[in-house]
Amino acid sequence: MSFTGKYELQHQENFEPFMRALGLPEDQIQKGKDLKSVSEIVQDGKKFTITVTTGSKVLKNQFTIGEESEIEMLNGEKVKAVVQMEGNNKLVTQVKGMKSVTELNGDTITYTMTMGDLTLKRVSKRI
Repeated sequence: MSFTGKYELQHQENFEPFMRALGLPEDQIQKGKDLKSVSEIVQDGKKFTITVTTGSKVLKNQFTIGEESEIEMLNGEKVKAVVQMEGNNKLVTQVKGMKSVTELNGDTITYTMTMGDLTLKRVSKRI
């Protein structure tokens, strides 16, 4: 199953408390909470390029499954991470006490980040 495509955010849960826990300033949280982000994913075998555009902010990460890569987090911090694939539709990584799971089901991508007892869930549809 290929992740390649463009996906628009449909809804999200716990955005504000999760971003506060990441240390984002309140004005950025308020600006970002209602923006419809668009994720563009290009998959070439085990290589991925994921570009997320939210308003004027563009976050681009490139990684290869099973290899250490530098990934920019939602708060702009760059960290080293290894992304693994579970089955043929789930990308999983752990970074700084957070677990990130990106799951593809048909035309829907569900992105779940868990940090302690706080979970951010974002659901996007292919456009």
